[in-house]
Amino acid sequence: MKVMVIGGGGREHALAWKLSQSPLVTHIYCVPGNAGTAQFAENVTIDSIVGMAEFAAENQVGLTVVGPDAYLADGTVDIFQRKGLLVYGPTQAAARLESSKVFAKAFMQRHGIPTARHQSFTDPVAARRYIEQIGAPAVIKADGLAAGKGVVVAMDLSTALQAVERMMNDRIFGESGSAIVVEEYMEGEEVSLLAFCDGNRAVPMLSAQDHKRIGDHDTGPNTGGMGTYSPTAAYTPDVAERVVREILNPTIQAMRQEGTPFVGTLFLGLMLTQSGPKVVEYNVRFGDPETQVVLPLLESDLAQIFLDAIAGKLDPDKIHWRSSQYAVCVVAAAPGYPGTYPTGLPINGLERVADSLVFHAGTKTTAEGRVLTAGGRVLNVVHLGDSIREAVDGVYRDLSRIHFDGIYYRKDIAWRELGRSE
Repeated sequence: MKVMVIGGGGREHALAWKLSQSPLVTHIYCVPGNAGTAQFAENVTIDSIVGMAEFAAENQVGLTVVGPDAYLADGTVDIFQRKGLLVYGPTQAAARLESSKVFAKAFMQRHGIPTARHQSFTDPVAARRYIEQIGAPAVIKADGLAAGKGVVVAMDLSTALQAVERMMNDRIFGESGSAIVVEEYMEGEEVSLLAFCDGNRAVPMLSAQDHKRIGDHDTGPNTGGMGTYSPTAAYTPDVAERVVREILNPTIQAMRQEGTPFVGTLFLGLMLTQSGPKVVEYNVRFGDPETQVVLPLLESDLAQIFLDAIAGKLDPDKIHWRSSQYAVCVVAAAPGYPGTYPTGLPINGLERVADSLVFHAGTKTTAEGRVLTAGGRVLNVVHLGDSIREAVDGVYRDLSRIHFDGIYYRKDIAWRELGRSE
């Protein structure tokens, strides 16, 4: 079976890498892919979603996997389905759980799914007035997609009001900021949970914990993610049972009841509060960089899982994990990220990485075969270990062997888990 993976980041490299291990898969296309996927897959440049669907039909692609949220929000799955093509991911209507935070909050309110108290606004004056009433801290979120950067956690009133101004009046996120959600600040520890979904049921993957801020000790602006690890002891069996019972299953059932069954990967951003787990946000695709630590711990055939989900026949008894191991991912970023950053910097030392996986994110290859930087988040180095300490030490040991001018990475990934274990 030929498989096509849409996207060109570290998540898509990890997906293609795992799919390449399936005996069902004979050839992989990546659109557009990167320097890492080019090592074992065929990178293809296609300018439109319709063009991708036509390519899949012409080349007899048996399964397409959609990585980025923007493609799902733009109806990629619907277009492929109309051509009779098998595609893993939610429809445009189901993808509103991520593409519109206003929709997602109203959905959770309708169905009693635990989340933060909130109000939605299309008028900046009304939003500012509400923030002045509730005070700080508060969380301000752009309604639409913003590459993981459309959330401001404001610990003081002036930061909250400035966030409204920048989103709604300055339109730093374009039309995504035409509406916003203002919600209460939730105290607790954040956990990411991904789940395979077939429209009727959801099968959770291993838990993970992301590090969003650019600086050590969780300082500086938010990014798309600077590192992650899996699993986390914060996600206890009791918490897991509550999440499935109070959040995951009700979400899948409610989506089906509303006529938009969810097929694909549902990503729950959770806050573990004193009163129980609550939804911070929904994502409707594999997380980045959560995918890079979860998939290496998956023992089962990923292609078969995708086919079963599309057919509405997911079987949790057929999905197995390396539950005794840990995986840690550290993101190597370009200098200046998440602001402006240079590209085209030569990357050296990749061949010296001994025991870790290297998933390329923002990279490209020259005609001479040199690997260059081509994005803000450049590489994801992932190490597996029998303890969290072993995984952390391994990833930093191998990361130290890689170099490009101005390379930057956090030095404290998995600090919470190390504290718990030591």
